[in-house]
Amino acid sequence: MTDVLIVGAGPAGLSAAISCAERGLKVTVVDEFMKPGGRLLGQLHQEPNGTWWNGIEESAKLQNKAVSLGVVIKLGVSVYDIKQSADGWIVYTSSGVQEVPALLLATGAAETAAPIPGWTLPGVMSIGAAQVMTNVHRVRVGMRGIIVGINVLSIAIARELQLAGIDIAAMVLPAKNIINKDAGDPQKVMKSMLRLGHLAPSPILRLGSSLMRYSPLQIWGLRLYPKHGFKIWGIPIQLRKAALAIEGEEIVESVQLADVTPDGEIAAHSTRSVPVDFVCMAGSLYPLAELAAVAGCPFRFVPELGGHVPLHNAQMQTPLNGLFVAGNITGIESAKVAAAQGTVAGISIAAFHKASGTDVELQRAVEHVWAVRERALIQFPPQVAEGRRHIETMYAEA
Repeated sequence: MTDVLIVGAGPAGLSAAISCAERGLKVTVVDEFMKPGGRLLGQLHQEPNGTWWNGIEESAKLQNKAVSLGVVIKLGVSVYDIKQSADGWIVYTSSGVQEVPALLLATGAAETAAPIPGWTLPGVMSIGAAQVMTNVHRVRVGMRGIIVGINVLSIAIARELQLAGIDIAAMVLPAKNIINKDAGDPQKVMKSMLRLGHLAPSPILRLGSSLMRYSPLQIWGLRLYPKHGFKIWGIPIQLRKAALAIEGEEIVESVQLADVTPDGEIAAHSTRSVPVDFVCMAGSLYPLAELAAVAGCPFRFVPELGGHVPLHNAQMQTPLNGLFVAGNITGIESAKVAAAQGTVAGISIAAFHKASGTDVELQRAVEHVWAVRERALIQFPPQVAEGRRHIETMYAEA
């Protein structure tokens, strides 16, 4: 008999499994991927102190600790239905049906598309797919490419591709359309990128980004933005260029670029084609929360958290008895925050099972999540802390 079933073997799910097992619960984790770790598997970056954050190594640490505590991890298993029962939850998976008293959904996030003509050609992929191919499978996605979409995620992964010896010709905006309205607006993209100014590799860029926080300077900054963009790690960040189409007969051969005005409109007579052999489409991330919807959990739309999220409190509880959530299903944040949330969820589940001494532990774990959040170098949606307070208030009101 399993005390808790965890769907998702990413940083949140594995941390929750460890937290539950340390308190004497029998835990099973299922994940449809062939390796545990979730988004951790693709992550590789340098910390401010010079050390490297290697997601594969971090994943292995979590997996080894979970297994040593008796956690059962089943991979290649998909969950396709969830129903509430008198005794808990009935979970329908590709390997059978399981009934458990407590269920944790730690399903993570998914990428939104930023489509332009030609985006279905072979050689076009999401930025997350490029990250996994490069860092997990050690497959070169191409020799020279362009990233369409400038945001927190794409800049981080551009550096990872570069470290793998791949030439990034440029990072550009997608042409504005009904889907790419914000992603193709230079001023909105600039505002979102100013939150990363502290990560700029040059003191001049850091100073410039600090000054650009004032709206009047942002307008002038866009008007005076260099034609070939600013380079970060040698990669041109071109806020005044947009990809109109991806070109090729059977595979990617080039990208049609054009200059854009500060409002994102295409400048006349500025179109040219840049030869490349791959293109990464970089949209945003949104909570992968379909299973919570199937379970009947109420939702709230919180833009600061990335979209619609299951209603939950700081202890990772939903209004449905025995149903918990943790990680990016609750809002888009870093893997470190997701892991801290997983620990909270594990203690909450132990409390649900009447484990003793969890009150103080739970309070400390919640406070730790906030501490990790405040230390985070990168926050994906802006005002994420405000979004967290908002969803907790809505939970209390409900």
